Amino acid sequence: MLAENSYGKSGIRLVKLLRRPDRHEIVDLTVAVRLAGDFEAAHVSGDNSRVLPTDTMKNAVYALAADHSLTPFETFGIDLVAHFLAGEGEPTSVTVDLEEHPWEPLTVRGRPHPHAFRRSGGEVRIAVVRGTRESTSVEAGLDGLVVLKSAASAFSGFRRDRLTTLPETRDRIFATSVAAHWRYAETDIDFATLRGEIRQALLETFAGHASESVQHTLNAMGEAVLERHPEVDEIRISLPNKHHLPVDLSPFGLENRNEIFVATEEPYGLIEATLRRK
Repeated sequence: MLAENSYGKSGIRLVKLLRRPDRHEIVDLTVAVRLAGDFEAAHVSGDNSRVLPTDTMKNAVYALAADHSLTPFETFGIDLVAHFLAGEGEPTSVTVDLEEHPWEPLTVRGRPHPHAFRRSGGEVRIAVVRGTRESTSVEAGLDGLVVLKSAASAFSGFRRDRLTTLPETRDRIFATSVAAHWRYAETDIDFATLRGEIRQALLETFAGHASESVQHTLNAMGEAVLERHPEVDEIRISLPNKHHLPVDLSPFGLENRNEIFVATEEPYGLIEATLRRK
């Protein structure tokens, strides 16, 4: 028998050009909409009378964007959830996933150009809005924030068995691509400001923490966010270890003074944890 079901539209690409008097701004989003509810008849008997076409969902994203600034994009997600909950078909819940792909002005003669842009690295901003007829919740986050520190990072005192070959070190490169998702306690908040402050807390802690391991620094980063921002109930952090391995220069008659490394992509350690308020 059918246990659970949902349907929706994914990969909805949306770019809005905000024409300010003195400059242009670009908001570049990828949106996914998912409805859950009593849609069993469509699966079991082919009755589509309660099914809203996914093409209509795509159209709704564009139509609502016309009257929405999209900044912050969390509020756009809240409005999309409300729109689909108010429609026919009676979904019991709506989930809207949003990814923002940041653009920044080109610098020309030391000044930001008013209408020329570049994609600002690989970092992606994320939001997930979930809503029912009783409540709405917002998660936000970031992915692909690549950082590196060349000191104050160690890994020693770890458990060993007969297959362990990794040497201990008190001075290593620590590089990672931060993925962090956090859940807000409420929805009536300044999402844009909080996002920037949470990102800064993550970066400041990564830079300043005397790291004994990736786990040690991950926990410090999460604690910093919860301590500084009571608006956040929970934060999940994923830190893949982007290894930089010292190169053996002895075959060339040279000494590696902890200066020459090879950056490897795979395999890599993956450290993840969730911190929440008690």
